[in-house]
Amino acid sequence: MAEEKKTKAPAKKAVKPEGEKAPAKKAAKAEAKEAKKVAKKAVKEEAKKVEAKPKATEARAFSRDVRVAPRKVRLVADLVRGKSVKDALGLLAITNKAAKTPVEKIIKSAAANAVNNFGMDASKLYIAEIQVGDGLKIKRYIPRAKGSASGIVKRNSHISIVVKERN
Repeated sequence: MAEEKKTKAPAKKAVKPEGEKAPAKKAAKAEAKEAKKVAKKAVKEEAKKVEAKPKATEARAFSRDVRVAPRKVRLVADLVRGKSVKDALGLLAITNKAAKTPVEKIIKSAAANAVNNFGMDASKLYIAEIQVGDGLKIKRYIPRAKGSASGIVKRNSHISIVVKERN
């Protein structure tokens, strides 16, 4: 009996009836995949609509710790407040004040931000707001008579500017 080899009969494969069940399942899966794709596209389109930002109407620029006293900068800032950028730069070109250089730089910076970042028209820009605040105060001493000393306060300024497009 040991010599007898038992051979297994090959397992019979289940024969699928050639009815409508197999193609119907494939069609249902395909439809489900299509529906998922359409839903994903719709969600992406809605997200894009929500993310659309409104067009910017103003551009800003800041300059911190400018080494000119705020009182001197405010004199120059009052000259250009409310003027168009072109007129303000022309006015600063003929102004003989220590603070003209940093104010001129920051006006050019704000105008460049408006044109390059927000696509505004350079010829329609005007200075809507210009503010000058106190910056860091540097404290030093100077020798005086009979061994005493007097304090010196070197003031700095913070300058902020907002330019807008004139309609």
